[in-house]
Amino acid sequence: MISLADIEDARTRVAGVVRSTPVDRSDSLSKLCGRPVTIKPEHLQRTGSFKIRGAYNLISRLTETEEVVAASAGNHAQGVALAAQLTGHRSTIFMPANAPLPKLAATRGYGAVVIQDGEAVDDCMAAAMRYAEKTGAVYVPPFDDPLVIAGQGTVGLELAEECADAEVVVVPIGGGGLAAGVATALAHTRRSIRVIGVEPEGAACMAASLHAGQVVGLAELTTMADGVAVRSVSDLTLEHVKAYVDEVVTVSEEEISRAVLLMVERCKAVVEPAGAVAVAALLGGKVAGTGEAVAVVSGGNVDPLLLIRLIEHGLSAAGRYLNLRIVVDDRPGALAALTAEVAELGLNVVQVEHHRAGTRLGLDEVEVFLTLETRDPDHREEVVTLLASKGYRVTLTG
Repeated sequence: MISLADIEDARTRVAGVVRSTPVDRSDSLSKLCGRPVTIKPEHLQRTGSFKIRGAYNLISRLTETEEVVAASAGNHAQGVALAAQLTGHRSTIFMPANAPLPKLAATRGYGAVVIQDGEAVDDCMAAAMRYAEKTGAVYVPPFDDPLVIAGQGTVGLELAEECADAEVVVVPIGGGGLAAGVATALAHTRRSIRVIGVEPEGAACMAASLHAGQVVGLAELTTMADGVAVRSVSDLTLEHVKAYVDEVVTVSEEEISRAVLLMVERCKAVVEPAGAVAVAALLGGKVAGTGEAVAVVSGGNVDPLLLIRLIEHGLSAAGRYLNLRIVVDDRPGALAALTAEVAELGLNVVQVEHHRAGTRLGLDEVEVFLTLETRDPDHREEVVTLLASKGYRVTLTG
C-alpha cells in the first residue's frame, strides 16, 4: 500500500513536467445534475490524459541506458513515450490492433517504437512482459505498480487543495491506478470527501472483483470507452480501492455517449468516452448527495471519426434525433404530403430514404425512413403521436 509520503514525493518529482489543470465549476452540468459540479480537466494534461504523472514518476528513477516497454490502448502509451523522451530512454509500446489512429500517431510522435499485437490491452500487456523478459527492457505497468499509483495520486493532492469543501470526488476506473492514487491521497488529507469509482457496464472488472472479494477477469469487453476497457484489475489496485474508495458504480453506453455530447455542447470540452464516465455517472444520478461533486475528466484523446459517431449516438440517446419508419400509399404526392406534415410540426429532416420493395409492404405501399431533429424524449413521443393521429403507420427504428 502506498503512503501519503509516496504521493508527496511523486508530486515533487513530476512538478516540472505536468501541466497545471485547475478545477473549473460548470454551471451547465450543475443545473443538469441538481448539485454543484466541478471538473478536474486532466484531458488538458500533457499527452491528453493524467497518465504522464505515473509514467514519469517511475521512468525518471531509471538509469539513462535502460529501455522501457509498455502496453496501452493509447493514453498510457503516450504518457510512457513522452516520459521516456524527456528522460532520455528508448521506448517500445505494444498497442491493440484496433487502437485509434490518432493515439498511434501521437505515441510514435513522442519517439516510441509501436508494435500492434492482440485485440485487447490485456493481450498487449502479456506481449510487453514477454518482450521485457527477452530484451531486459523495464516494463512500465499501466496501473499495477506503487510508483505509477503514487504518480496518479498527485491528482488527489491537487484536489485536496482545490476542492477542500467538496462532498464527493468521482473517478473513472480502468485498471484502478487513478482511483487508487486519488482515493489514497484524499483519505490522508480530506477524510470527509467521499470517493466514487465509475466503470462502463461492459467493462466492470473492478466491480466484479469487489463483489468476489478477489481479482476477477472478464471474458469479454463491450464498451466504446477504450481507455478503461481492461479485463482485469490487479491485487494492488483492488486493495487500495477496498481500503479507500467508498463505492464503485457503472454507467451504460448511452450514458457515456450523452456525457461526451454534453461536454462538447455545454462545456466546450472535447473528451474521450473513458474521460467522460465520471460525468456520465453524475448525469445518470448514480452518485448520491446534493453537495459539490468533482468529476475527474481523465482524458481527451478521441479519434475524430469516433467523435462524430459518439455525437450522433449521444443525440439519439438524449432524444435529439428521431428515427422513424412510415408506410404511405404509393401514389404521386404522398411523400410530399408527408414532408409537409413534418414541416408543419416544425421539424428539420436530417435524412430521408424512400423504398418501394419490401416483404412488409403491400403492392400499393412504400416505406419512408426519416431521421428528424427533436428537442427531447417528450418531443419525440409527441411527434410520433401526432403523425399516427393523421393516419400514418409509424414505427420507431432507433
